[in-house]
Amino acid sequence: MHGILLFAHGARDPAWARPFHAIAQRMREQHSGGPVELAYLELMQPPLGTAVDALVQAGCRRVTVVPVFLGAGGHVKRDLPALLEDLRQRHPDLVLNSTCAIGESEAVITALADAAYGLAQQESQGA
Repeated sequence: MHGILLFAHGARDPAWARPFHAIAQRMREQHSGGPVELAYLELMQPPLGTAVDALVQAGCRRVTVVPVFLGAGGHVKRDLPALLEDLRQRHPDLVLNSTCAIGESEAVITALADAAYGLAQQESQGA
């Protein structure tokens, strides 16, 4: 079974996570090959390791981590690879990979540009 794990930064304000929960829910509706979970680097639960452990316990033999970051800064370039290496050692039979930061996807860049333009247009028409 293939699990997908969305990996976000985390924040003190629980409202910050609403869009990430919405993304996870939409993905659950699309991904019939296994569970879709959400994990955080800090400040929120569950952390990455706990989420991977749960996916393994659920029967996942393969997990793809999708960093839900707009760019590949230090958390994606340094922190995530170190966390994944620790998890590979903890779960040697698990195929554990990650994608690029979601903000580097052409589809996301296009969607954000379209959304930003639409918001700017709405604002200029309301002024």
